Amino acid sequence: MTPTQPADDTRPSAEPSTSDRPPTPQTQTAQEGAAPESASVFSLTLADLSPGDPLRWVALGWRDFLRCPRIGLFYGGCFFLMGHALWIVLQEAPAYVLALSAGFLLMGPFLCLGLYDASRALEQGLRPSLRASLTAWLPTKGTMAIFAGVLLILEMLWGRASLVVFAVTFNTMPDTANLLQALLSVENLEFLITYTVVGAIFAGLIFVTSVISIPMILDRQVDAISAGLTSIRACLQNPGVMLWWGAIITALVLLAMLPWFLGLLVVGPVLGHATWHAYRHIVPAA
Repeated sequence: MTPTQPADDTRPSAEPSTSDRPPTPQTQTAQEGAAPESASVFSLTLADLSPGDPLRWVALGWRDFLRCPRIGLFYGGCFFLMGHALWIVLQEAPAYVLALSAGFLLMGPFLCLGLYDASRALEQGLRPSLRASLTAWLPTKGTMAIFAGVLLILEMLWGRASLVVFAVTFNTMPDTANLLQALLSVENLEFLITYTVVGAIFAGLIFVTSVISIPMILDRQVDAISAGLTSIRACLQNPGVMLWWGAIITALVLLAMLPWFLGLLVVGPVLGHATWHAYRHIVPAA
């Protein structure tokens, strides 16, 4: 009698199962089409704001500053040095002062990036560290560089426009004393209005583009264009409140600069933390 042959478990079946088949381009396309699409930043529902919200952001920023004062004072010291650099420019080349004042608008959001990281850590129940805040930009360094380039172009255009206004008004570049005298002169009222309007336009462009962009890039790791457009959307959706927020920032910075820029040691980091809470309020959590 011929012995019964054992079943060969290793013998391949006549036809592979569906799960074993390699995906064809057609099935792969169908699977991708069936998968849910990730939410685009352009479809984000941004929050409607009330006039009291900016003051609440400042209060939350003050709370974060008290929770990690050493980190805040480090970045406040950087703002303090920036203020003295601006004072030196005022002494040497007053025509550039208004344009270089945008350095606070240009460098501020990037300098505050470490403060955003600290606020995010506190929000997650973690202990923020200065070392982590100093390297928070590394995961998005390419996007940050692109966005910084855009703001730098606006800064250069502002500087050029300021020089043109000076050149049209004055035959020679005035020194600091003559500049202050010229600004207080009724004869130069047209120059003062033009200079202020030009500065307000460029400052507004920088503010609208960057008010929540850097926190968004840090948090969601989106591209620079998406972050900038979301920031613009937030300002267009809440123009009055965002204008009020910009006025609060301007007033606090100016007051902090009066006592030899010492106020920037505290006001700078508080506004940095507050900007993170503004972003968190406006943009829904990922």
